[in-house]
Amino acid sequence: MLVKDVMTKDVITIDSNQTILDAYKLYRDNKVGSLVVTDSDKCIGIVTERDLIEKAIDKDLTTTLVKDIMTSNIRTISPLENLDTASEIMEKYKIKKLPVLNENNITGIITINDIVHTRPEMTKKYIETWIKSRWK
Repeated sequence: MLVKDVMTKDVITIDSNQTILDAYKLYRDNKVGSLVVTDSDKCIGIVTERDLIEKAIDKDLTTTLVKDIMTSNIRTISPLENLDTASEIMEKYKIKKLPVLNENNITGIITINDIVHTRPEMTKKYIETWIKSRWK
């Protein structure tokens, strides 16, 4: 099975020059787990709930920009890669979300939850790799 078969196609993006308050509003209004950060429609980072909790807590919500708290140098994947490759990237880099790019255009996002729901046999690996390591 390919990434394109299970990815979420409606990706919520935010421009890197928008404020943290804008990011909070997008989260609230769209109920998503991450925002893909763009600059001139090019994917340059991601803002996760964890970024908003840990990096934005002492920042001014109306003046601090998304680019100041985003995770940059992110991993991405092609929609034509298989789910095993996506899972291996997530495990190797200890991440749970991968923006899906087709020739630098954002076409979707895939999460570890998408993979586990599609491939239930990976649930044990998910628990051991992502959940157990966080609770030690």
